[in-house]
Amino acid sequence: MAYNFDTQRLRAGYEPSEHKYAVSPPIYATASYDFRDVENSRNLFNFSEAGYLYTRIGNPTVAVLEERVAALDGGSGAIALASGMAAITYAVFNVAEGGGRVLTSPYLYGGSSDPFRKIFPRFGIDFDFSQNISNPKLLEAEIKPDTKAIFVESISNPNTTLLDIDAIAAVAHKHGIPLIVDNTVATPYLYRPIEHGADIVVYSATKGLSGHGNIIAGLIVESGKFNWKSEKFPVFSEKYYTLRDKDGVARSYLDVFPTIPFTTKVRLDYLNYFGAALSPFDAYLAVIGIETLSERLSKQSANALKLAEYLEANKHVNFVRYPGLKNSPDYALYTRDYKNGAGGLLAFGFDGSDAQKEVFLNSIKLFHFHVNIGDARSLIVNSPQTTHGELNAEQQAEADIPANLIRISAGLEDIDDLIADLQQAFNKAFD
Repeated sequence: MAYNFDTQRLRAGYEPSEHKYAVSPPIYATASYDFRDVENSRNLFNFSEAGYLYTRIGNPTVAVLEERVAALDGGSGAIALASGMAAITYAVFNVAEGGGRVLTSPYLYGGSSDPFRKIFPRFGIDFDFSQNISNPKLLEAEIKPDTKAIFVESISNPNTTLLDIDAIAAVAHKHGIPLIVDNTVATPYLYRPIEHGADIVVYSATKGLSGHGNIIAGLIVESGKFNWKSEKFPVFSEKYYTLRDKDGVARSYLDVFPTIPFTTKVRLDYLNYFGAALSPFDAYLAVIGIETLSERLSKQSANALKLAEYLEANKHVNFVRYPGLKNSPDYALYTRDYKNGAGGLLAFGFDGSDAQKEVFLNSIKLFHFHVNIGDARSLIVNSPQTTHGELNAEQQAEADIPANLIRISAGLEDIDDLIADLQQAFNKAFD
């Protein structure tokens, strides 16, 4: 039976009868697993039998998280990793190993934008920051012969920019390349990129997915729809002895894992040998966090909209960026694609001096002043100097991040208390 979203967030990937009838998924705190017998060990190594070998590449608690998020996103498979940056790194390496280019958006999290510019090129992978990412008709001209993928964020950090993912996916597929979407801010509750043409979805599960600011985790989800047999991606068709059958015949990822070649290759190549393994305890916390995903994101979206409306009317604010506002340039995309809300992230321009902005931030009492997002608690930060401080002035201008931008991640507190906290801080800054 096909269950709806709110049932899957509680049940997908877990059958109590397979775990001593424990209602909540157990934490399997073990490094390795006994073989049943010699035949079982042989079958596990030739992939003719499912099971667990070593927690670095697979663990029952982690598997619940993987299967649950794959179900929520409508993907064919998923892999959980030790951080969102590991998810981004492994996804990019997996699609462009051996060299190539990735066409991307200037509207990215600073922790993505900076390594795209200075770290990945050292591994032969270059990024082209498109000036036409919001105009897919012009985007096509920026694809080069060695472009291996397009990488975007569904709701950008910190500007909450929305993109026409459907149109971008059509451009990518016309040229035989996958679309990778970082869906961290939206989560699958607000937006399911695979339904809009995305081939790979990545998450920092540290943020809205787990929602309590108590773990570091990442995920990669694949759609199961992209044609990895393409000559652009020969590594998926290459025969490897490590994928041999029971007779010792080498096979490819597409031979052995036709529906999940991308995440399995990440698991057996990058996770296995680079080792960014998610701990079973952190996987358990993520699973528990996902159980309240819908309620959290619904209230955070409602709180963020009311905060945006308050800030829009504040004389000490010179812009507000939130796609749920009717005067937002992305409002049409929001009403088309986001039926459950616009998320908890918003940004505004502080209309005062640097000294006044410092007084404002130091006067905040209820919001937490730090760099995370998606927490149950409300957070505030001066992004140009912190989360996007890696970018120089020119790069910040390209990403439309002015020096006076302040980012808010709305939490679950009473909205009147949150507004009152901002107001008293404004009063002190402009007294």
